[in-house]
Amino acid sequence: MEEKSRILIIGGTGYIGKLIVEASLRSGHPTFALIRTSTVSDPVKAKTVEGFKSSGVTILNVRGFLHDHKSLVSAIEQVDVVISTVGASQLGHQVKIIAAIKEAGNVKRFLPSEFGNDVDRARGVGPAKTLFKIKAQIRRATEAEGIPYTYVSPNCTFGYFLETLSQELYATAPPRDKVTIVGHGNTKAVFVDERDIGAYTIKAVDDPRTLNKILYIKPPKNIYSFNEMAALWEKKIGKSLEKEYVSDEQLLKQIEESSAPIDFYLDILHSVYVNGDQTYFEIEPSFGVEASELYPEIKYTTVDEHLDQFV
Repeated sequence: MEEKSRILIIGGTGYIGKLIVEASLRSGHPTFALIRTSTVSDPVKAKTVEGFKSSGVTILNVRGFLHDHKSLVSAIEQVDVVISTVGASQLGHQVKIIAAIKEAGNVKRFLPSEFGNDVDRARGVGPAKTLFKIKAQIRRATEAEGIPYTYVSPNCTFGYFLETLSQELYATAPPRDKVTIVGHGNTKAVFVDERDIGAYTIKAVDDPRTLNKILYIKPPKNIYSFNEMAALWEKKIGKSLEKEYVSDEQLLKQIEESSAPIDFYLDILHSVYVNGDQTYFEIEPSFGVEASELYPEIKYTTVDEHLDQFV
């Protein structure tokens, strides 16, 4: 049996990072997590790190994190695959990961932090446009250095978009009385369970079919329009919701008048539900592959199944 790649996750205590660490362990990969020394001073993250250790993760503490080039190179020299799941504020600093990978010279796959829309095909209009641009720049920098890559594009996560029916940013459950629908409500979007993102990502790291490609996660049972998503929820709770439609013009005005992070969230909604940035194009073999087609053995969680827990 071929030996499994050694995987380093940078940003492993974060929202998606934790699930990728767990998926790597489940798949039997020697798993490493690059942790800032300061992380252990956060009681929640310290508990996560201790859980990693007890599960067999090799913890690599770096005082300067991405800014300590020598330590970063030393960490990368120990692995075969580097997966970055750093947050928004660190996205641009991934050039330091690229430089360290280039110097180490041993990495056979790099997965930069994306885990959302395909940034080469997304069309944000406000703060999201800036984020997409930074992620695209990291793609170009990776390619320019000749580093083997896979870009993971899972579209909308359940936690941020499905569980609230894409209502207010800080909502905690689907609405029971009124739903605000962005645009005309017929544009299709894609929803994916965060644990499935972890599973598909780890499947891809040793797969030659995903080398230098975008891995799109578009499970066929999880492609819904806003109107279809609302109708499914109404059926589950046995009640019709009052519907308010927000036009493109109204949403653009809200984005312009809102402050962070609300403006960013609204801009993502515009990208997904008005522009249709997740479904307006076909996945061509020249640039991408689709995860649920490549790995039919993974039983992904459907939108229908996930919403049951909130009934």
